[in-house]
Amino acid sequence: MFKGITAQYLLKSTYPVAPGTTMLLYGVAGGVGAIMAQWAKQLGAYVIGVVSKASSVPKVEALGCDAVLVFNPATLATEVGRITGGHKVDVVYDPIGLLSFAASLDCLRPRGLMVSFGASSGVPAAVELATLNAKGSLFLTRPSLAAHTATAAEYQARAQDVLAAVTSGAITPRIWGRYALSDVAAAHADLEAGRSAGSIILQP
Repeated sequence: MFKGITAQYLLKSTYPVAPGTTMLLYGVAGGVGAIMAQWAKQLGAYVIGVVSKASSVPKVEALGCDAVLVFNPATLATEVGRITGGHKVDVVYDPIGLLSFAASLDCLRPRGLMVSFGASSGVPAAVELATLNAKGSLFLTRPSLAAHTATAAEYQARAQDVLAAVTSGAITPRIWGRYALSDVAAAHADLEAGRSAGSIILQP
């Protein structure tokens, strides 16, 4: 539910994804990214997925991504420009942070939105306002779950939307692994090593 609600507010509140939206999404092989890719396609978006290794490409293609790139900060913007015919993307969803931030900005069209919602590689450096101007009057936001579930009513509405998406088949939760609660250290080790590709369940 945590991952689903995160996907819900990113796709429907932070940037209202709709038919014709072109988006760049990191971490598509992971829990939140996999949900977002499926849901964004149901909403009519053109989804460019970014993965960290080539072995993840087939799994991400199976989620319906229109294009998949293996992350390389030196070539990412050029590849995105090639895929989009030079138009670049409307919105970038970036949970990586330090390693990807500058490349992400370069993938945006004028007045595009940079959504920085994680920092798995470290916190990005401070951004000069002039940089956003020079790159095309870009928008930048750092959304949080707390700000999007501030009341019980808002939490329940978002949760119901997630459950409705599961019921309709718009998204299919992916369980990558199941661990006994006593093996929680092994679960964390797999997460930290990047071996997981979906949700992990701990069983008492």
